[in-house]
Amino acid sequence: MCTRRPSCPAAASPEARAEGAHVVAAHPEQGWNLLCDGTIVFDDTGELRPDGQAVAPRRLPGGPLAVAA
Repeated sequence: MCTRRPSCPAAASPEARAEGAHVVAAHPEQGWNLLCDGTIVFDDTGELRPDGQAVAPRRLPGGPLAVAA
């Protein structure tokens, strides 16, 4: 249970969550964190929400890859 005052916001968009939800369990060695609103966020910016909805990672368009000679 979240003891932070004010308590955590309901699971919402990353923009809304940035205002209030905080990490309650960090697992950087596995690449994920659990937020107080029940959302699991991954290092690649993907997430699993408490209702079971999966959110795909937000990736920036990339240019051509460099090739080593």
